[in-house]
Amino acid sequence: MKKIIDKTRKRLKRKASIRKKIHGTPERPRMTVYKSNRHTYVQAIDDAAGATIAAASNLEKDQRGIANKTAALEKLGQLIGERLKAKNITAAVFDRNGYRYHGKVKAIADGARKAGISL
Repeated sequence: MKKIIDKTRKRLKRKASIRKKIHGTPERPRMTVYKSNRHTYVQAIDDAAGATIAAASNLEKDQRGIANKTAALEKLGQLIGERLKAKNITAAVFDRNGYRYHGKVKAIADGARKAGISL
């Protein structure tokens, strides 16, 4: 149990360090990723207003076919990219939320880039 607590504490410490440096605006929102064991969530947040501009997850009814695997999560990145494009947003700041830029997190970022979002 202690190992899990330490792992979470380390991630939250990295997250705080990252959040000091990045900030989302209405023109360039902060795109953040959260991974649980079963689902993955992506949000585009305007920190100036404190509001979520767009969100996508594989928990949504239409997106349940997207498995929580690295290869499938690129579709989730494309989905959030399309939703941002619909709101005339072409750039975002990527917030990896303390996770390594590897595997699932990288697949989401690559999917958003394929949709035309500049990260």
